[in-house]
Amino acid sequence: MSQPNGTDANGTDHDTLPPSLDPAAGGGVQEPPTDFWGIVGKLGPGLIIAGSIVGSGELIATTKTGAQAGIALLWLILIGCLIKVFVQIELGRYTIGHGQTTLAALDQVPGPRLGVNWIIWSWLAMMLLGLGQLGGIVGGVGQAAALSFPITGDYRHAVQLPSNAETKRYLKWNDAREGDTADWTALSVTQQERIERGQRSFETRVEELGSEAEQAVAMVRDGGTFIDPTTYDDRIWAGLFAALTAGVLVVGRYRLIQNVSTALVVTFTFVTIGNVISLQMSDDFSIPVADYLHGLSFRLPEAIGDISPLATALATFGIIGVGASELFAYPYWCLEKGYARFAGPRTDSEDWARRARGWMRVMRYDAYASMVIYTIATLAFFVMGVAVLYNEGRDPDGMRMVNTLARAYVPVFGAYAKWIFLIGAIAVLYSTFLVASAGNARMWTDALKVFGLMKKNDQKLHDRSVTIFSVLMPATCFAVFCTGINPVTAILLSGAMQALLLPMIGIGALYFRYTRTDERIRPTLLWDVMLIISCVGLLIAGCWGCYKQVLKLTGGF
Repeated sequence: MSQPNGTDANGTDHDTLPPSLDPAAGGGVQEPPTDFWGIVGKLGPGLIIAGSIVGSGELIATTKTGAQAGIALLWLILIGCLIKVFVQIELGRYTIGHGQTTLAALDQVPGPRLGVNWIIWSWLAMMLLGLGQLGGIVGGVGQAAALSFPITGDYRHAVQLPSNAETKRYLKWNDAREGDTADWTALSVTQQERIERGQRSFETRVEELGSEAEQAVAMVRDGGTFIDPTTYDDRIWAGLFAALTAGVLVVGRYRLIQNVSTALVVTFTFVTIGNVISLQMSDDFSIPVADYLHGLSFRLPEAIGDISPLATALATFGIIGVGASELFAYPYWCLEKGYARFAGPRTDSEDWARRARGWMRVMRYDAYASMVIYTIATLAFFVMGVAVLYNEGRDPDGMRMVNTLARAYVPVFGAYAKWIFLIGAIAVLYSTFLVASAGNARMWTDALKVFGLMKKNDQKLHDRSVTIFSVLMPATCFAVFCTGINPVTAILLSGAMQALLLPMIGIGALYFRYTRTDERIRPTLLWDVMLIISCVGLLIAGCWGCYKQVLKLTGGF
């Protein structure tokens, strides 16, 4: 006989759901749609996840990878988008079949325990680093708004000047080129041409900015350090968006989050795709077909100076497509959409099995639809970073992150590029911040239950906790940004942690599939093969990322 929802094979209760989401509470059973438009009407969790992904993974991390590595890592970006969907769907299968949240389910995976198991402790580390990531994202929203609608104008003025790191790189390669040193002659012709384009771009900017920029360059040449000033416009705007997020999450619930995130992401993604198509049709920024084929040849880019594109790419792998945090969050949105509740409490009846298979089908369409959206968006942002930023030797970083990213739209949109990009950047970055904050509020609430710090099935207590975290998370992330954290560094550090967590999630997915899946909703043999390949890929990426991080920390990177 089937075990009741929320229990394991030993009959231990792992149900942390409030009655409104719990299939065992009854009353929410629905027949699954069978026609195309009926299925489309029930999509949603994947669209929310896509809204969470595009801001940090695609707009920032993927574009930065393209800016540093060129087209060489196209294969890694593509694999990063496609490989995780099988694990995503397997976690959703377990949620529909057992009526359990991600944390409650993964806490049952065998291994060392200290109150909770090893995966949950790893999740906690990821979430703490994720505060820095979201701090970087709300900072990105603040940067975009400060450029678009300056209050004092301090931030807009500050980012026009070259950074200390950028100036040092310029002086280093300028001296190496003029002196024809070993550092310069060791570079390939392609690398030399790229650096020279960057040098010309830097010199043009300094000339246009005049004496203030020239003094900054002279200061660095004399051994000094150009310190970026503290600015307030970006912080004011970031604080306003954090407050807006808290208000939206307190007042709104699932449908509002789904609709807002979808509209914001789709709009800007289409603008970016149009930008990429236009770049491809231009003589100066088009990428030859041969280069695309080279990008699919599983080769690794060379590091230039102190920039390591492979390290950036490995961190990016953790957050492009469905990152580790989105894999954890996806089943929560499936629960809120109602997939598990619609299937009803698990029983031995064929009616339950039929409904479960039907809602599994809907969930697969949902996951595949989101995969198509974020894969297209990821490739668009990556190619844009290659076509413009890589060729001009630009690297989005620090307080100049958004200002540098905006450059990728200039060749096509000219004087209007800034406004098109900045409005779009506000849209997708804010979408990411909104969705991630909403998902984190639900996961932190569930974590309190899994750690035994909160009553598990109390609806009122559950809603109150989600509301508190909906206010606390945006406020905390804003506070992190105000510490002066580098937004790009924070996002990539979180991405590196997520890359390390991916194989753990893969292990959990395999454990559910082969020990806990109800035989009546088990997948096909082909699906099992793809799931195993996916998990092996996540294991390789995670171990590779860990190895590179160890080398970096020990000075051998």
